[in-house]
Amino acid sequence: MLFIILGLLTATLFIIGIYIYKCTHYWQPSYRATMNAGFEEKQVVLPDGSMINYSEGPDHGEPLLLIHGQTGSWKSYTSVLPELSKHWHVFAVDCYGHGNSAHDAAKYYLDKNSNDLIWFIEHIIEEKTVVSGHSSGGLIAAYVAAYGGDYIAGAVLEDPPVFSTEPDYFKKSFAYVDTYEVMHAFNQLDQPECWEAYYLRNCYWGQLYMANAMPGLANYAEQYSIRHPDKPVQFFFMPQSINLTFQYVDQYDFAFGEHFYDYTWHADIRHETLMSAIHVPTFFIHAKEQYSPDNILMAASSDAQARKAVALIDDCQLIELESNHLIHWYHPEVFIDAVNRFLVSE
Repeated sequence: MLFIILGLLTATLFIIGIYIYKCTHYWQPSYRATMNAGFEEKQVVLPDGSMINYSEGPDHGEPLLLIHGQTGSWKSYTSVLPELSKHWHVFAVDCYGHGNSAHDAAKYYLDKNSNDLIWFIEHIIEEKTVVSGHSSGGLIAAYVAAYGGDYIAGAVLEDPPVFSTEPDYFKKSFAYVDTYEVMHAFNQLDQPECWEAYYLRNCYWGQLYMANAMPGLANYAEQYSIRHPDKPVQFFFMPQSINLTFQYVDQYDFAFGEHFYDYTWHADIRHETLMSAIHVPTFFIHAKEQYSPDNILMAASSDAQARKAVALIDDCQLIELESNHLIHWYHPEVFIDAVNRFLVSE
């Protein structure tokens, strides 16, 4: 009986150990696979002195430009980079205010960041390119697809917050009440606790689903940041979806979020105008809508908003699925299939 108990205890501890390891090291296997696939991190300085940091894969096909979402990094694509590199020449960039690209608030605008990526295609890639972006990066990809001229072969828009982040709707969206409203308040504080702790105390999803647990999680985050000032906050007892929220925030300029909060990031470009200007083959990947009990849109865009965007684009196919926002991480096969459809159509 003693051996049975010890065996069960050992097995339980082993399972717990695996869970903890996966919660805190979830990103490492895909990152190692990406680097083993031949990706190299590089930088380019533009004529005005701005610097774009990017990772380039081996030349195994036509160029593909990947643009991450807000608080992300080119590294957030490591879940799909090894597979994509088998058929594409992949370039994954850090947007301004993120990662190792320039942190210059003068560049935190849809048109300025996008125009510099068009320059990047013309002067670094120098070939016809398929462009894909996630979330706010999806809006940047839409701009590049619309105004990149003959250099753009097609686009994949991965769950962009189309129409939902325009002024007449923004305050009814999850992005506003959960992130940007909280971030704006955080930016006004003189001596704030770390962002992770402040966010957890005030985020919408936390108050909605686990209000009693949030103060303890916030306290843990604050203590973790004090003990590990050079590391992203990680919870060994929480699923990777929570840890992934904070993975790259230490390389994020909160002034970028402020521009999103007050809508100046959009540079007065209406989404209807933007979508109508896209004349290349496009795939729009949309995580289906959900609503909170108080009618907050718990998705990047509503089903109707996504379909309106698709209808405005000349040649666009809608791909819908039940998913959280980071589709290429949690459903990499869906994202890879959408990108690889351009290979089939050649």
